[in-house]
Amino acid sequence: MKYAYFDASSGISGDMTLGALLDLGADVEVFIKKMGSLNLPVEIDIKETQRSSLRALKVDVSVQRKENIARKWADIEKIIEKSLFSATVKNKASLIFKNLFKAEAKVHGSDFASAHLHEAGADDAIIDIVGTCFLAEQLDIQEFHSSPLNLGGGHVQAAHGILPVPAPAAAELLKTIPVYSAHIKEELVTPTGAAIIISLAKDFSPFPELSYEKIGCGAGGRDFKGFPNVLRVFYGDVREHQPGKKIFQIEANIDDSNPQIIAAFLEKALKKGALDAFLTPVVMKKNRLATKLTILAEFNKIDSLTALVFKETSSIGLRYFPVNRQVLKRKKLNVKVMGETISIKTAEFEGKLINIQPEFSDCKKAAGKKGVPLKTIMEMAINEFSSIKKG
Repeated sequence: MKYAYFDASSGISGDMTLGALLDLGADVEVFIKKMGSLNLPVEIDIKETQRSSLRALKVDVSVQRKENIARKWADIEKIIEKSLFSATVKNKASLIFKNLFKAEAKVHGSDFASAHLHEAGADDAIIDIVGTCFLAEQLDIQEFHSSPLNLGGGHVQAAHGILPVPAPAAAELLKTIPVYSAHIKEELVTPTGAAIIISLAKDFSPFPELSYEKIGCGAGGRDFKGFPNVLRVFYGDVREHQPGKKIFQIEANIDDSNPQIIAAFLEKALKKGALDAFLTPVVMKKNRLATKLTILAEFNKIDSLTALVFKETSSIGLRYFPVNRQVLKRKKLNVKVMGETISIKTAEFEGKLINIQPEFSDCKKAAGKKGVPLKTIMEMAINEFSSIKKG
């Protein structure tokens, strides 16, 4: 299984996504043949080009009809359902289009069924969206991740006139997504590109710690001077994508809360996805005794955990910042002690076993059940593990 990390520092659009995924090594002839099965009046041209002196793959979809097609959801759904793609491709493409229609309905004040798409609903956008989902399947991409999105700036000409960047539909789609504007006063994130990435990506974070095999580069339609209009997609094995190595520390000093409430909060934080949560006594201003709440979490857990802090404690403010950590390779296996199952946790450093620890809760349960000291059960568990390793 593979992952894809989208570097959207130059924005994202449907054609850029196709170019980047094809550049990762997907079969171009198979792609064109499958797109032809949609029976749309389009021609697809794929070629290498340069953007600000950097090489990238450009995908041009030319619509061979003069009239502008405005489609409703029912029209798009029919095309996708009648296609010859797998259920996975159809479901992902449908999700992306549904998100587009919801955004269009919201910004135009219409209901979902009657909302229609102009640019996003045209034949080229169907190729962009269905093609992206097909290429993801061909490349065995199971996880999508993305950087924050550079929106660009200025204004864009659309079917409804001149609109500010981000265009209303794109702005609606990108609610809660980290975005910024830098370098270029042009539209860098199109509604189609926004719909694709918010529908597929698990998280949006600055460039994480990862190991990748390939980089695919998809060119945008314009060549800006001194600014490469290129979407880069980093591609590798899911097991090597570990943004959790760089984690965040969330802290709050609390001096006006019931200790029982704070203690109960720790268990809730761990169930919510915190990697660790603990309390430290501190002295605040005016020599007031207080408790410092500390939570360690991956980037995509920050929002839910900070919300939990505000809901469950008396804190009215907190701070969070990135921290680095080093984690040893860990394994678990079970041993039998006096007929009871005990989990053993081991840790390795530089390929050597350096720590063996029986699971405390298992040992405590077995000790109570068998009426023997806890330390005896723990020693027996370690001895049993050692004998298994020697055998």
